[in-house]
Amino acid sequence: MSSLLCDRFDSNKSIKMSTEAEINSMQQGSIQQLLPDIATLSLLHRTQGINSHHTTMQNIQTNSAGTSATALGTTTTAVALPGTGGSALPPPPDPPHFQCPRRPNLGREGRPIVLKANHFQITMPRGYVHHYDVTIQPDKCPRKVNREIIETMVHAYSKIFGNLKPVFDGRNNLYTRDPLPIGNSREELEVTLPGEGKDRIFRVTIKWVAQVSLYGLEEALEGRTRQIPYEAILALDVVMRHLPSMSYTPVGRSFFSSPEGYYHPLGGGREVWFGFHQSVRPSQWKMMLNIDVSATAFYKAQPVIEFMCEVLDIRDINEQRKPLTDSQRVKFTKEIKGLKIEITHCGTMRRKYRVCNVTRRPAQMQSFPLQLDNGQTVECTVAKYFLDKYKMKLRYPHLPCLQVEYSQYRTYT
Repeated sequence: MSSLLCDRFDSNKSIKMSTEAEINSMQQGSIQQLLPDIATLSLLHRTQGINSHHTTMQNIQTNSAGTSATALGTTTTAVALPGTGGSALPPPPDPPHFQCPRRPNLGREGRPIVLKANHFQITMPRGYVHHYDVTIQPDKCPRKVNREIIETMVHAYSKIFGNLKPVFDGRNNLYTRDPLPIGNSREELEVTLPGEGKDRIFRVTIKWVAQVSLYGLEEALEGRTRQIPYEAILALDVVMRHLPSMSYTPVGRSFFSSPEGYYHPLGGGREVWFGFHQSVRPSQWKMMLNIDVSATAFYKAQPVIEFMCEVLDIRDINEQRKPLTDSQRVKFTKEIKGLKIEITHCGTMRRKYRVCNVTRRPAQMQSFPLQLDNGQTVECTVAKYFLDKYKMKLRYPHLPCLQVEYSQYRTYT
C-alpha cells in the first residue's frame, strides 16, 4: 500500500430547511422535487482520512495526508428574557421535520423508458440496532489500527459477543443487531495486538448509548412521520462502510485499492489510484446506496533511493557520487518528511518508522553515541555501525541518513 498525497475534501452543501408552514403552502407536485433536499439533510456524517501508511528503507509504503471533515450544525443566540435582567438561551428547537407532499399521480404521457443509474436499493431488515460508545486507550491511533483492535476484541471475548458481528466506524461508534450482555454498565476489556518485537496492549471501554429503531426510518420514507431519524441513517451508513473499510484503503468517503493491471505515474514518486465513492441516500420510499468512480494521488511503494531519484530528477543513482547539495537535501526533506518507512536489514522483523528529518551529513560522517558492552560510550558513524553490527557495507555512504521518530532517542536509517 502507498500513502495519500493530496487532501480530498468532501463537503456537504448547506441548505435552508423549509418550515412546516412553507411546506404546506407549496403547490402539490412530484416528490422528486423534495428528495434532493431530503438526501442532503440525511447525510450528516464526518469524514476523516486516513491514514495508514507503509514504506521501506528500501520501500516507501504509505503515508497519507489528512482529510478534511465536514459537519452540518445550527447556531443559537442568547436572548434576554423580560424581567430577568440577564440573558438566557431559548429552549432547544424542535427536531427537524418534513412532510412528504402527496404525489397526485404517476406519469401517463409519452413512452416509458428504462434508465440505468448508479443507485442500488438497500434491503433493510425490520427491527432495532444497538449503539455503543467505544473508547480506546492509548488514543489517537489511526482508524486502521482501531479496526484491528475491535476485530481482535470480538474474537477474544466470545462470551460477550458470541455470534454477533459488530460494525465499527473506526473511532467511537459501534453497532450490533442484538444487545450485548453488559446492560447499561461500562465494560472495560484488555486487547493485545502482536507488534514488531513487542506486543501492544490496549484498553477498550464499551458503554451502551441507545437503541436505534429502523422502523422510524421506514415510516419516514413512507411519509407516515415527519421526523427524520438521523441516528438510523448514520447507523446504516456505518453498516455499509464497515466491510469496504476492512478491505480497501479508505480516504474520506472513498475507498481505493493498489493498482493492478494499470499504472498511471504522476512523477515525483506519485501515482494515481482509482476507487469508488459511496453514500447512503433516501429516495422514493426506499434507501439507496449511491456509488461513483473516484481517483486520487498516492505515493508509490518503492525503495527510498528510487524515490529520491524521482524527486530530485536523478536519472542514474550511480552518477550521484557526491553528497547532496543543500538545495537537494531541502527539497528531498520536504517530500519524505512525515512518510513511514520500513527497514529491511533485520530479516523478517521489518519495523516501521516515521521520517522526521534528513541529516545534513552523509552516513559515513553522521555519528551518534554508542554504548559498548563494557558500559563505555563512544562516538560511532552510521556507516561503521552497520558494518560492525550487521556486516553490511553501505552502497551509498556519501548520501544522507533518514532521521526517524523513536521514543526520546534519535534513530538513523
